[in-house]
Order: sequence, then C-alpha cells, then structure tokens
Amino acid sequence: MTYIVSEPCIKCKYTDCVDVCPVDCFREGPNCLVIDPDECIDCTLCVAECPVEAIYAEDDLPKDQHHFIALNADLSKIWKPIVEKKDAPADADEWKDIKEKLKFLER
Repeated sequence: MTYIVSEPCIKCKYTDCVDVCPVDCFREGPNCLVIDPDECIDCTLCVAECPVEAIYAEDDLPKDQHHFIALNADLSKIWKPIVEKKDAPADADEWKDIKEKLKFLER
C-alpha cells in the first residue's frame, strides 16, 4: 500500500508534508504535489501535516478520487523530487475549499 495525494492539493500545493517525509517521495508539479508509490514507505507522517486533507492511504481513498492512484504513479515519473518545504501559492487559501479541481491540474 502507498499514500496518494488527491484533488484537494490542486492549486493549493501546501508543502508541509514534504518536511516530514523520511524518504523524500514527494514530487512537485506546477500546481500540485504527488507521491512516488515506489518510494513511499507508508509511514503516515504526511497525512497529519496536510492542511487540506489531500493525502490518503490508497485503501482509504474516496471512490471519486481513485483516478489519483494512476495520476500519482504517472506524474511521479516525470515531476522532480521536492525535499524542502516551500511557500504555498499566494492564492492557496482561496482554493482550499473548492471542489472538483481536476480540470485545473497543470502537468
């Protein structure tokens, strides 16, 4: 099992999770993060750190978010690792409660 970054991360891209990851499994895209499933060790540390509750164990991922399993796997192969916390986008707080953000995902 691995952990998955889901839709709430899009356009928010808080990086609190990156600071606690002991294996540097997060990858950074233009407006979202993903987890490399081959690197994740299922430690659960990132889950509590995410201010928008975007990180789930694969088995606990809501059904309407299951497509993020493949997205995390695919995008983690092309996006670069992120190993240090960065400032969130200036408008992140405006996006945190917005639903259905997949159309805004930048690859």
